[in-house]
Amino acid sequence: MAENKKIVVIGGSAAGPKTAARAKRLDQNAEVTIVQMAPELSMASCGYPYFVGGVFNDRKQLLSTPYGEVRDPDFFLHTKGITARTGTEVVDIDRDKHLVTCRDLETGDVDELVYDKLVIATGATARKPPLPGIDLQGVTTLQSLRDADFLRQIRDDKSITKAVVIGGGLIGIETSEALQLSGIDITVVELLPQILMFLDWELAKILENYVRSKAANVLTDIGVAEFIGKDGKLTAVKLANGTELPCELAVMAIGVQPNTRLAEAAGIRIGVTGGIDVNPFMQTSDPDIYAVGDCVEISNRITGARTRAPFGDLANLQGRVAGENVALGNSAQFPGTIHTGICKVFDFSAGSTGLSEAKARAAGYDNIVTVINASLDKPEFMGAKLLISKLVADARTGKILGVQCVGPGDVSKQIATAAMAILGNLTVHDLVNADLPYAPPFSLPIDHFIASAHLLENKMKGRLNGISSVEMKELLDSEEPPYVLDVRTPEEFDMMRLGIGETLIPLGELRPRLDELPADKNREIVCYCKISLRGYEAQGLLEANGWSNVKVLEGGVMAWPFGREK
Repeated sequence: MAENKKIVVIGGSAAGPKTAARAKRLDQNAEVTIVQMAPELSMASCGYPYFVGGVFNDRKQLLSTPYGEVRDPDFFLHTKGITARTGTEVVDIDRDKHLVTCRDLETGDVDELVYDKLVIATGATARKPPLPGIDLQGVTTLQSLRDADFLRQIRDDKSITKAVVIGGGLIGIETSEALQLSGIDITVVELLPQILMFLDWELAKILENYVRSKAANVLTDIGVAEFIGKDGKLTAVKLANGTELPCELAVMAIGVQPNTRLAEAAGIRIGVTGGIDVNPFMQTSDPDIYAVGDCVEISNRITGARTRAPFGDLANLQGRVAGENVALGNSAQFPGTIHTGICKVFDFSAGSTGLSEAKARAAGYDNIVTVINASLDKPEFMGAKLLISKLVADARTGKILGVQCVGPGDVSKQIATAAMAILGNLTVHDLVNADLPYAPPFSLPIDHFIASAHLLENKMKGRLNGISSVEMKELLDSEEPPYVLDVRTPEEFDMMRLGIGETLIPLGELRPRLDELPADKNREIVCYCKISLRGYEAQGLLEANGWSNVKVLEGGVMAWPFGREK
């Protein structure tokens, strides 16, 4: 009689427990063991900022099933039939003998586990550059549950007034919100020219302006030089330009690096991005060892390039694949990622899927077309909220390469729809008649996503001569700026205006006032309104009357990322 298969999983956060549970479900006779350094298992780490911010107060919810049972070693043993050893470190992998050496972190005792199949799910560690003062009390990350406990205690005690968040990515922005909602004065410091690098600059700038409106300062294009302290406690963050930001707390959120030490020591191949190299079966260079989660590198499904994507949803999907394969043999595959992500930013959301314009160009796409659409997510009478989207497509084929969306509206729906369009290799022409659900509580008759496709198709067919806000700013700063035509109403103009030298002629008055426009029919004219729907109509009217160089400011006033007069 064959012996039961022995499966050992190193790591108990997200990918590891998912792998173990899947393997045990498919092979009930398998002996499955999870070895976890932390005292907790299966932590919902993406929920840490919301625990810190007081969105929920019961810490156990970060460790519980949907029906409220805490996922501790007893749960895994009695409910799953899986042995989970917490507070235990794997210190060595012997590939020849199929052994892992474990050390109990409390007692120091060492023992060995035999495996037939091994899964490495060692995750990633928050980056902490060796800056002077980084070990001061008050300098932390938000990577572990210990970090979340520390920041939550600060919130509850109301013990500090100023904090600096270093890094304007997903974790940095979510942490900023959590701390700002606690009444702490926040400054975000980002080394790169913008926050949220998965967005193109113009959408990221809209988010940056919004964050500032919520009383959180944002500094871009500047790095941190050192942490200043007194009596071992943080008192200020010193920037590279010499500016000192007084604070009692600094949260490092500049990304993560994969934990590959064990794999490297065992001679397992590391990929070009620094993660463990795996094939679509989640199998490493050793056929009996698999790897999943934040420690691996996978393929970008659009470009084919190797990439790292440390996201909780992908960790679980990879764990499901690896669990099936270690139990039944290589029968499931994980095809890679298109980098779909979303985050909450106060009352806004920001999401992206596929390639941004910047990333598409960096990947070698030399013939792309983009469009920005600012419009509502549902009718005004149903409590409409604004959405601003940017679509990126291959100009030759019309294939959708990427979509970004920001705003207070239902961003998640837009990005989810776009992700499936990209995975389905759909083109702009497929999407203009997409059959999406419609009712006034949920969307406009032509959903924002479909309207974005209409704009892009119009642009590809030469009907919409769109210009982005970034291109518009370049024109305004040139020696021959365009004639700028605002076709909104006087009431709208008085309430909000760009102040870029525009001329106001409401669309309803434009036909009888055409003689007020430049006499030179070749003069460059840019039209816009609140979202540039009327701007598009103005383009058609002007072209019909002989003007040959008319453009429309995409997204109108609502998508303008630069300063306004009022």
